[in-house]
Amino acid sequence: MIPRRRGRFADLVARQLDLFAEDEAALVAEAEDAERAYDAAGRDDAEEAYGDFQTVVEAIADALGDVKATYAATLDDDTAEEYEAAFDRAAAKRFPLLRGRL
Repeated sequence: MIPRRRGRFADLVARQLDLFAEDEAALVAEAEDAERAYDAAGRDDAEEAYGDFQTVVEAIADALGDVKATYAATLDDDTAEEYEAAFDRAAAKRFPLLRGRL
C-alpha cells in the first residue's frame, strides 16, 4: 500500500481549523443547534428555521474566509491558490455543513 501524501499545507490548515473550532466553539454549536431545529421543524416553521440555520452557517463561512484570506495574502499568487484549495478541502471535511460555501 502506498502511503497517502499530505499536502504541504496540511499541518498548517489543521492547526488553523483547530484554533478556529476552539475560538468559535459557540458559533459552531449554534450552527449545529440551528440545523437540528431545522430538521425538527414542522411545515409552518421550516422556512424560518432554515433561514436561521443559513445565517449561522454564513457567519462561520465568513469567519473561515477571513482566516484563509489573511494567510493567503502573505503568499505569492500560485502558492496562495494551492493553500486556499487545501484550506477549502480541509474546512469542508472538518465542518461538513460548509460544503460548497467556502
